[in-house]
Amino acid sequence: MQLPFPFVEDPEPIALERGRKLFNGANSDFLKGVVAMDGLPAGDRVEVCFAGRSNVGKSSLINALTGRTRLARASNTPGRTQEINFFTLTESHYLVDLPGYGYANAPLPVVEKWQRLLKQYLSGRANLRRAFVLIDSRHGVKDVDEEIMSLLDSSAVTFQVVMTKADKVKEKDRAKIFKQVREKLAKHPAAYPEMVLTSSEKGDGIATLRAIIAGLE
Repeated sequence: MQLPFPFVEDPEPIALERGRKLFNGANSDFLKGVVAMDGLPAGDRVEVCFAGRSNVGKSSLINALTGRTRLARASNTPGRTQEINFFTLTESHYLVDLPGYGYANAPLPVVEKWQRLLKQYLSGRANLRRAFVLIDSRHGVKDVDEEIMSLLDSSAVTFQVVMTKADKVKEKDRAKIFKQVREKLAKHPAAYPEMVLTSSEKGDGIATLRAIIAGLE
């Protein structure tokens, strides 16, 4: 019997090659950081966004996908990035790095401001094809993760869970953590029915995620 929300199977060779070509390191670059809706670039291409708690490995994942070690800058201070960062991927795609959530150090007005911007972005971006919600494989879904999932539900934005840092979780703990994640996802109508298991450090799942993004139209 197949588990709900299984991990996606390895893509076909043609899909992997399409992903490899799209994410050729020379094809990606930082475009701009946005702090208000009027700063968004034109919605004239396929767009995907990445959301996740602070320190879930979002910058590392974007760098691994693009093959650019410093394209997305990681911060040692959770919640420091308060911008929506846009990266170009050839002339056909935008990769969007959303501010990390679930931090306690930022002032409340700052948090409220970016939450408003996030809601406006998610509900008003017609070219947004999919959100990727990053979940740390060591910890599973936290309350703050469910908040962003609920926001994606209400915004009618399909989201797919990407489990990060797969190499950091002990084998004996995997089944329990993955079961918890699947149970949480079952409550969210916008959840895509397959997950992706990744390790930015080891490269696991990176080619698969590239192929998924390249296949979105």
